[in-house]
Amino acid sequence: MSIAMITAENIVKNYGSVKALCDVSFEVLKGEIFGIIGPDGSGKTTLIRILTTLLLADSGSASVDNMEIVSDYKKIRSRIGYMPGRFSLYQDLSVEENLEFFATVFNTTIKENYYLIKDIYSQLEPFKKRKAGELSGGMKQKLALSCALIHKPSVLFLDEPTTGVDPVSRKEFWVMLRRLKEQGISILVSTPYMDEAGLCDRIALMKDGKFLRIDTPDNIIDQFDDTLWAASSSRMYALLNDIREQEEVLSCFAFGDAHHVTVPKGTLNLETLEENMRAKGHSDISIKPVRAGIEDCFMALTGRGSGDAGKTDRGNADREMKSCRKDPV
Repeated sequence: MSIAMITAENIVKNYGSVKALCDVSFEVLKGEIFGIIGPDGSGKTTLIRILTTLLLADSGSASVDNMEIVSDYKKIRSRIGYMPGRFSLYQDLSVEENLEFFATVFNTTIKENYYLIKDIYSQLEPFKKRKAGELSGGMKQKLALSCALIHKPSVLFLDEPTTGVDPVSRKEFWVMLRRLKEQGISILVSTPYMDEAGLCDRIALMKDGKFLRIDTPDNIIDQFDDTLWAASSSRMYALLNDIREQEEVLSCFAFGDAHHVTVPKGTLNLETLEENMRAKGHSDISIKPVRAGIEDCFMALTGRGSGDAGKTDRGNADREMKSCRKDPV
């Protein structure tokens, strides 16, 4: 039987009239990478701060490594690793001094748990005398992860750890997370990058303080039941608006060099849509079937509707996706 290392039940948090978290419930299993995927402002950071005992929930309960987040907060802080979204180490201390400081705080030594950070810290050692504030974004990320791991935590919390980091460093970072998972560390990671969802064991799609769906990335994609096409022409902005005016279209949003178009199965066919677009002056229209990704599933969960209300919903969903960063790993 899998052991739940994080359990949250009906977590609620409000900031005045703003509902940051609305009855959030989930669990993270031992040795699992659990991703919270959603745009900026969806509640990811608030949830992580509650679980790391830095913020009190208005209601609900949660436990980390079988310890209750309110009554056992001191014990939890000694058993978890936490990487906040903003680099928060001592910028005037060197790489080596930062790591030694955090090891001392947790009554351990670099030597004792070096095996945990060896793959990460080996890339930092040539710069160990350099001040943390002078490191590149990717190196700062590696130092922060090393400091979060030096006391051998059972659970690791990562709040948007790859934001603002170059694609190569992002890829390296996720390779490191898979190695940590193999050592039995449970990892809760939040990210606005939809492409990182497929690197997690399970994900929660989050919007407006709510979990829309929790499942494996493959299961979420397999549950996409509509027809999906990629459409392009030389007049992309006009194409976007013209496709959205089609009655059968559920959603249409910009996706790289094409527009992703969603229609219910058995309604509009590809040839008819092409003819309709040619009639609107798109002589070089190209429409082809594509397989859904996490972005498409997120849009399906947030942008459904019909009639005028549906057009408003699609516009809101587009704005959500613009705040979800897409940068291939």
